[in-house]
Amino acid sequence: MTTTRLTRSATDSMIGGVCGGLARYFGIDSTIVRLVFVLAVLSGLSPLIYIVLWIIMPKEELAQPTLPVQDPTGEWKYDPYTGQRIR
Repeated sequence: MTTTRLTRSATDSMIGGVCGGLARYFGIDSTIVRLVFVLAVLSGLSPLIYIVLWIIMPKEELAQPTLPVQDPTGEWKYDPYTGQRIR
């Protein structure tokens, strides 16, 4: 079972990632959520809702790539500046 948290999207973001995060949480396209927000603002709803969500929703954490422990290509066996073997 996967748990879905309501977070701001780090990858699907136009302004703050709120619509992208809501779309991922509800499993719909982010364009639909953006259109709903635009229609809500045009109909008289305050854009304050977006700002409040931007403040209270945590930002999505992306996995940081890790550096390999050893060089898989074997390219760096010698120091390019001194020519000495790297241990």
